Amino acid sequence: MAPDEVRAAKPRETHIHPVAITELGNAKTDILVDGRSENGTEIEAIVVAGSLRSGQRDENEAIEATSLRTDHRKRRLTQWDIKPPGYENVTAEQAKISGMFPLPGAPRQQAVDPSRLQALVNQPAAAATESSALRPSNSRQAKRLFAHNLPPNATDAALVSFFNLQLNGLNVIESIDPCVSSQISKDHSFALLEFKGANEATVALALDGITMEEHEAVATANGGARGLELRRPKDYIVPSAPEDQPPYQEGVISNQVPDSPNKLCVTNIPLYIPEEPVTMLLKSIGELKAFVLVKDSGTDESRGIAFCEYVDAAATAIAVESLNGMELGDKHLKITHASIGVTQAAGLDMGVNAMSMFAKTTSADLETTRVLQLLNMVTADELINNEDYEEILEDVQEECSKYGQVLDLKIPRPAGGSRQSAGVGKIFVKFDTVESATNALKALAGRKFSDRTVVTTYFPEESFEVDAW
Repeated sequence: MAPDEVRAAKPRETHIHPVAITELGNAKTDILVDGRSENGTEIEAIVVAGSLRSGQRDENEAIEATSLRTDHRKRRLTQWDIKPPGYENVTAEQAKISGMFPLPGAPRQQAVDPSRLQALVNQPAAAATESSALRPSNSRQAKRLFAHNLPPNATDAALVSFFNLQLNGLNVIESIDPCVSSQISKDHSFALLEFKGANEATVALALDGITMEEHEAVATANGGARGLELRRPKDYIVPSAPEDQPPYQEGVISNQVPDSPNKLCVTNIPLYIPEEPVTMLLKSIGELKAFVLVKDSGTDESRGIAFCEYVDAAATAIAVESLNGMELGDKHLKITHASIGVTQAAGLDMGVNAMSMFAKTTSADLETTRVLQLLNMVTADELINNEDYEEILEDVQEECSKYGQVLDLKIPRPAGGSRQSAGVGKIFVKFDTVESATNALKALAGRKFSDRTVVTTYFPEESFEVDAW
């Protein structure tokens, strides 16, 4: 066979390197990836030694021997969108909430507990969506109260000590020292109280009007003592009825009254009136599902507070309208909803895969303020370096100033070596007017910052003043 000829042969199941070239006389023919020449002739590319240097020949022979046609190649399994065997019932949201799968490079928020995820694996498929409910009662705002009309000499330590003294030993409080912190504002006009749980905050709310010390109480116009004014945060979300609550049995009144939209708080009950007359009065409106009179566990003495819930939810509003202000003994009853705040769009606590339903929470109930909260703009790592932090601060200040005067700007930074500090990843901007904040909210929402889409929302001014992120 002549040195410069190419011999035709049956095509082999080999893949010809796309850049291999053979010489046909003075002409050149590109060998395509499917093993055909430009004129469609099936060929076996055998490069004759005389046409290329021996080193080039060896290289092309190696390519030919090791290459396979694309349809014969074994594909690598990437695992994208494929759940591991045995985890078919575990959603991505549930896996995230388990705390076992943080973002790359991020520390775990809690110790690894495989049993938590295994519990999700073992549950029925139908129940998988409800196992990790996003309960508003678990949120930080459910554990907080604002206290106004503080005594002039009140301190954070004194407030914590006072509320623990009032709550410790009550039959409706399971923990010890339930008040964990207090933050008094700079102008001393209010304090933010935080408790161990939502139930403790609800009981503390029933103490509205209590005075810390008679000689330190804020005086009213007529010279009387005006006690503490307690209320929920404005962004507190009313929890729905818990699903794990035992079913109602006719004629049986439970002494457990969980937080719900239908839970009532009865205060100003004379201390000498026992439980039975109070229940009889409440039952005149409708059948009671649950009732508890708050007492001191050690002495069994009444604290003049009760919580209740009716079997028929419609009786709740009737009781408030009919019994509030009624004279009982030497006092006038005060009956209010124990859980007052933003109402949920969904009737039940939502599963982790129902985030879109959570987005429908009644936004009309949220108050517009002078403070904006900007989300999805920065990460903890970007806030550690001082120069990077100052640049971000300057960028946000400059952009927000286009929509009104910026009075204050806060960007929480990681503290104590932890990237999980409260508020980290959020930016808070206080404007001179609500109109300026509204203009900025509309202009910044959906904008890009460091290739991230900015999310904006109003933030309570009281929470801003005391750094209650």
